[in-house]
Amino acid sequence: MRAKKTRNPSLVRYGAAAIVLLGIKIIDSLEVAYEKAGGQRRSVQVTIPSTHTFQKKPQTSHERTSLSVMTINIAHGRKDGAHQLFQKTNTIKANLNDVSRVLKRNKPDLVALQEADGSSAWSGNFDHVRYIARRAGYIHSVRGEHVKMKNTSYGTALLSMFSLKTPISVKFAPSPPTFSKGVVLSTIVIPGTPNRAIDVASLHLDFARKSVRETQVKEIIAKLKHRKNPLILMGDFNCEWTSRESTLHHLAEMLNLKAYRPYSKDIITYPKSGRRLDWILISREFEFVTHTTLEDTISDHLGVCAKIRIA
Repeated sequence: MRAKKTRNPSLVRYGAAAIVLLGIKIIDSLEVAYEKAGGQRRSVQVTIPSTHTFQKKPQTSHERTSLSVMTINIAHGRKDGAHQLFQKTNTIKANLNDVSRVLKRNKPDLVALQEADGSSAWSGNFDHVRYIARRAGYIHSVRGEHVKMKNTSYGTALLSMFSLKTPISVKFAPSPPTFSKGVVLSTIVIPGTPNRAIDVASLHLDFARKSVRETQVKEIIAKLKHRKNPLILMGDFNCEWTSRESTLHHLAEMLNLKAYRPYSKDIITYPKSGRRLDWILISREFEFVTHTTLEDTISDHLGVCAKIRIA
């Protein structure tokens, strides 16, 4: 009898990955050809999300000269484990409890979250943003919904110790086969300086294609370039500050923002690939006092914290 041939698992994985990448390339080429032929991408969607206040806490009136901020992609509550669909609700809550503990320990005034779920069947059927906000002691939150399907809702979010004023959520133009991404933006007023308003935003860019990220960045610039307030833009940019891809550098240049040691090769925020994908960008009138990549495993991304001088 002939022995049965066994499939090499590695070859199967590589083959599947190659098929997915080929499909992405084909779709990307079709989109480019469509635009060149005079077609139009479906436009961005701008909505006004609801803010939530969890406790009444008097704000100090003394003038603030610095802010502490943090960004973290919370990966739908799965930490660095298997897909959230395969995790029990109690496990997801335990993972988010770890996120909350890190926030309580580091005490950032502002937090930008990505892959932040509303009530979704694949991640426990509860609002992850409100859950973290309550346990970490934040007063205000807002979540932009960039993906809305049956029993699934997620996007980017902000947690804040300051009131979040005039929030908007920008959902980028669809980019199949990857899901929509976007940015949520709000304005804070620093206590003791009533005339000093600062725009703060949590951003997530497409992970698969440079061409999609470039389009999304153009959409961000169009929405933000005419705003007068200084800006703190944080999030998962899914790209680096390199000559091979100028997406991030172009965004910073057009919005007059700067990053901490942008060309550094020793700052890694996505350990699986050894890349720096998570960034804090600030207006040029601000200064970085500190900038730290956290070592806590609360996601497949690492949290990034910074203290910013605003005087």
